[in-house]
Amino acid sequence: MIQRGLVLGKFLPYHEGHALLVRSARAQVDRLTVLVCSISREPIPGALRYHWVAASHPDCRVVHVAEEVPQAPEDDPDFWPIWTDLVRRYAGDVDVVFTSEMYGDELAARLCARHICVDPGRRGVPISGTAIRQDPMINWQYIPPIVRPYFVRRVAVLGTESTGKTTLAETLAHELDTVWVPEYGRGYCENRDPLALTAEDFDAIGKGQARDEDEAATRANRLLICDTDLRTTATWCDLIVGTRPAWLAEAAARRRYNHVLLLDADVPWVQDGTRVLRDERIEHTERLRRELERTEQPYTLISGSWAERHTEARAVLECILAGR
Repeated sequence: MIQRGLVLGKFLPYHEGHALLVRSARAQVDRLTVLVCSISREPIPGALRYHWVAASHPDCRVVHVAEEVPQAPEDDPDFWPIWTDLVRRYAGDVDVVFTSEMYGDELAARLCARHICVDPGRRGVPISGTAIRQDPMINWQYIPPIVRPYFVRRVAVLGTESTGKTTLAETLAHELDTVWVPEYGRGYCENRDPLALTAEDFDAIGKGQARDEDEAATRANRLLICDTDLRTTATWCDLIVGTRPAWLAEAAARRRYNHVLLLDADVPWVQDGTRVLRDERIEHTERLRRELERTEQPYTLISGSWAERHTEARAVLECILAGR
């Protein structure tokens, strides 16, 4: 006889405890349906949670249920009839209900199924979705790799030419055991004259920068440090071309960071073979500052000697990791 199992939950977010529950359930039945249930007011989009679960368990039938239904028995006298109807519509007949909660007894009884409670005391994986939402940094080990990019705290290091962005980004990433995103435009301009770049070039640079950043977020350890961002690309385009492509303007305004470190142009300009804006450093810095303020992006102006820059930037990142 084919055994049909059910797991349902909010997966808010999907974490290693959920992974244990689903794997355990799948090992005990022939077919397992996982219902990812969401309502509109929840803090993480239901479609994203569905993606996390479906991608993590390709051997299961994963279904997104986006119905505005009561969330607890005290919310509606018809709570149980509503939920048993919902389960039957989305999962069909069920033989075994798997949960990590005591509500599974009642749900299974109403579905004429058995209930198997997996790790109810959270001894195997001592975590909850609430704990992760409250402090993802301290609970990082319980967040699956597919979910981590959502919680990664992104910091962009901005500044005009020769302000130490690359050295600072790389050094801080090494010290904090994470990854950093190099400036895409530097490599792009190796065999090109920066002063001859077109709007199409800056469009390509912007897309390359965004792509590299999003890929690096999948490998980051709590914090992702970005050497430059799309605002820098857009302001460069303004200075070289006189305007910016519509896509770049929209993307630069839309992309958010937990914090930005804006490096002041109060250190000597050094030619490295690719730099061309020595006389525009103050103007470029002011353009970046205006971009940050116009888009209401939190930032800290970092100035002083190389050592002072490092000390101040490191202190800002420590606060971000601590949730302050």
